[in-house]
Amino acid sequence: MRRLAFLMLVVALALACSYGAAKDETVDELKARFESARPEDRADLAIRIAQYQVRNADKFYSDGQVDQARAAVEDIVTYSEKARDTVTQTRKRLKNVEINVRKMAEKLRDIKRTLAFEDQPPVIQAIDRLEDIRTTLLKEMFAKENKEEQKK
Repeated sequence: MRRLAFLMLVVALALACSYGAAKDETVDELKARFESARPEDRADLAIRIAQYQVRNADKFYSDGQVDQARAAVEDIVTYSEKARDTVTQTRKRLKNVEINVRKMAEKLRDIKRTLAFEDQPPVIQAIDRLEDIRTTLLKEMFAKENKEEQKK
């Protein structure tokens, strides 16, 4: 009994350590992992990268680092598109990616409201592209349901 409890404790600690290590990864490390990841794991990695870049873009804009913020905004769209492409191929996690893309678009709208007028166009374009991604994902989700209903 003690051995089982000890084993469970060791497994729990190992999982906690691996989770902590994964959480502390930089965007560049996540990008490197994305390239070599299995197709099933790519969507989650792409969304994590995009979410990190939303936080980075907000920070960069707040700090006045507009060029770095624009690069982060471009990464948000790029990796959201990669997540969309992955989930439409695998047909899994469509809803999760759509929800995350919607949340990122909302956050970008909040960021846009804090920016000077001349800094807004790249953010507006990114929001529009994220909405296009959401539309594609929603069409995929409901097309799947319609196909299943037609089969019945």
